Amino acid sequence: MKSVLVVGGAGYIGSHMVLCLQQAGIHVVVLDDLSSGHKEAIENCDLVQGDLGDRALLSQLFKQYQFDAVMHFAAFIQVGESVQKPAMYYDNNVVKTLSLLDTMRDHGILNFIFSSTAAVYGEPQYTPIDVEHPKAPVNPYGRSKWMLEQILDDYDAAYGLKSTCLRYFNAAGADAKGRTGECHDPETHLIPLILQTAAGKRESISVFGRDYDTPDGTCLRDYVHVSDLCDAHLLALTHMMKTRKSARYNLGNGQGFSVQQVIEAAANVTGRKIKVVDAERREGDPARLIADATLAEKELGWQPKFADLKTIIEHAWRWEMRGE
Repeated sequence: MKSVLVVGGAGYIGSHMVLCLQQAGIHVVVLDDLSSGHKEAIENCDLVQGDLGDRALLSQLFKQYQFDAVMHFAAFIQVGESVQKPAMYYDNNVVKTLSLLDTMRDHGILNFIFSSTAAVYGEPQYTPIDVEHPKAPVNPYGRSKWMLEQILDDYDAAYGLKSTCLRYFNAAGADAKGRTGECHDPETHLIPLILQTAAGKRESISVFGRDYDTPDGTCLRDYVHVSDLCDAHLLALTHMMKTRKSARYNLGNGQGFSVQQVIEAAANVTGRKIKVVDAERREGDPARLIADATLAEKELGWQPKFADLKTIIEHAWRWEMRGE
């Protein structure tokens, strides 16, 4: 492997992927429209500002560089927004991604790594959730990802375009060396919201429901360190290019931490009081979302290095307090 195009490489997970590829000695080109990414999040690579659905620009890039593979991190990801603006989500996450896939085919690039999501499963019928769990997404965001996964199956059968879809649960944390981290606007993820509260940037953190069927009544989620996710992506790409087979994997730690546990861990890490406001349950929030990542461990040899919740929060806190 010599060169990889990372679409959405200036975003949260994409920027960590750039670091991972660079550490492996792979030349990286980033394509990002910077609508939610940040150019300061990446360095020492070629950044092209543009749209993943711009076939003329894609053709130009594919002619200029000899890419071995394309990695896709450029989806819209806000569940609530997808319900309000489904057209925007289907356009970006499906239609524009089809343009990317078709331009790849035109130029003989047949290795694709897709950032998928646990949202393809919908309301869990059992936990932990394995890759064979029924797919029943309950919002346009999840449906757009599941549509793309099915399209990729068809593209493999018809055109030989190999893909690996990585369904991850709750990406969290930040680069251990503080080079990049989570920076969404608006922010919707629990750990950065808690840490922003600890830092005095938010007044409080809301807990949506304390009457779930869990040990402390708050929802259980599987948090996986963003750098561990990126290690899995690189392992998946290497494995796919070696075996010439498409694959689907879940990525998670296989253990759940409750909202209350995360708040308490953050208070311990930061040494600060965190104001908590109890709120009503949110529609569609399952009590437990925990991954069965056995297949990734078995076939890819993937083992999370930062599985400990305290470590995940420490890295995120270091990023949150940068420059202070």
